[in-house]
Amino acid sequence: MSACAFCGTTLDERMRIVRDSACPDCGRDLRACVQCRFYDPHVHNKCREPQAEWVTDRDRRNFCDHFKLNPAGRGAGTQARAESARKKLDDLFKSKEPDSG
Repeated sequence: MSACAFCGTTLDERMRIVRDSACPDCGRDLRACVQCRFYDPHVHNKCREPQAEWVTDRDRRNFCDHFKLNPAGRGAGTQARAESARKKLDDLFKSKEPDSG
């Protein structure tokens, strides 16, 4: 099974993804770089497929011929996890009232 990179909704890997496919839960584009198994923000071109062309907006649908739906566990729900991590850090570093005394 795969999962939406935006909301973490479970997706069937056998599901046919066409250019205008959308997540059944959040409605975001499924045929987008961030949903692809080759997407990696830490490599050149943000893609591990060396033949892939540059894509400007990786959160939106595109025409890449190398697209393959991301397997579960890689990137699933990354935005939700990032928000959760930010909240935990904010809670950790909130300024505490100085002790009076």
